Amino acid sequence: MTTDLDTLATALYVKIDDLLKESPQLAPWRPKVGIKPKLSDAELVTMAVMQALLGYVSEARWLRHARAHLRHLFPYLPQQPGYNKRLRAASALVKQVIRSLAADTAFWRDDVWVIDSTPVECGRSRETAKRSELAGWATYGYCASHSRFFWGLRLHLVATLSGMPIAFALTGAKADERQTLLGIFEQERVLVSDRPGQTLIGDKHYYGRAFEQALADTGLNLLRPARKGEPQRAGAQLFKPLRQVIESINQTFKSQLDLERHGGRTIDGVIVRVLQRILALTAAIWHNHHTGQPVPRSLTAYDH
Repeated sequence: MTTDLDTLATALYVKIDDLLKESPQLAPWRPKVGIKPKLSDAELVTMAVMQALLGYVSEARWLRHARAHLRHLFPYLPQQPGYNKRLRAASALVKQVIRSLAADTAFWRDDVWVIDSTPVECGRSRETAKRSELAGWATYGYCASHSRFFWGLRLHLVATLSGMPIAFALTGAKADERQTLLGIFEQERVLVSDRPGQTLIGDKHYYGRAFEQALADTGLNLLRPARKGEPQRAGAQLFKPLRQVIESINQTFKSQLDLERHGGRTIDGVIVRVLQRILALTAAIWHNHHTGQPVPRSLTAYDH
């Protein structure tokens, strides 16, 4: 099996199609009576992954490119409004595909996870912040890593050292990272129930006696750098190189998958566009793993 975009698309389509045959309830709801879609749900999600990997932020431009170059993969292509509507309706399926692909790799059983959050900017003008449908959920926040203020959301990510997304949440920019992480594990109890002693590595923002105790009660062991005034903590020599791991994962989302150029203007639109990029990274790692590539998180073979 070769490592190129067509091969990834074919393997991903087969995986999603098999998943839908085994669990048809995962498909987006549609009336029993009506015209059957010419573009299947498996093709739709595969198209969304290819769009993210090729860097097409505009759906209209993406569909023009697909009509010119991808007819051998997708004989039928919808118009932009139909593509957008169906993709938003498929967000639950996209989440399930992310989990299915991640669980189909050796990385799923890694005993070390890294945790962090990264900004998802949603607008820059004051009028956008006042009039956008996202107002109220999207808020003003501060990114310490890049010393900048922004208006938007935060993507909270739990990932393996190879970059494989394990769990995630999308919140307002001011949401507490610690409470969000606890909420993730509250919703995803199955993730930690059979992983006693799982190690989490985070930065200084993940602090607090009650917070660490709550993680310990679920069987998770937190490693983080010591804050000012604290005694040296275990694993201090590991934090600097591993901190670069999570930063590079976030940079993959931002520079190669255009996370902050998602183009979403509604809540459903932003959610599915963020999920689209998480799925694209997950699919690339999944395919690289099964084809024996030396760098699991490399997207170079798929971005052209």
